[in-house]
Amino acid sequence: MANESTNWPDLAIGLYDKLTGKNAEITYVFEHLEVDVPKGVNSSESAKWKLNGTVKISAKEAHK
Repeated sequence: MANESTNWPDLAIGLYDKLTGKNAEITYVFEHLEVDVPKGVNSSESAKWKLNGTVKISAKEAHK
């Protein structure tokens, strides 16, 4: 597939681009999210960030 996304930001942008103009709302819900974050620039070591609860990210097209 020529337009296949290779990372989460590209996937989200592509999905929103397809839905823009169609009165779309996108909501992502993560519960008990764990993320490995690099400890520093160019570091091979990572720290685990744990988010207890829910993170909601919404995008909604504004109507004029």
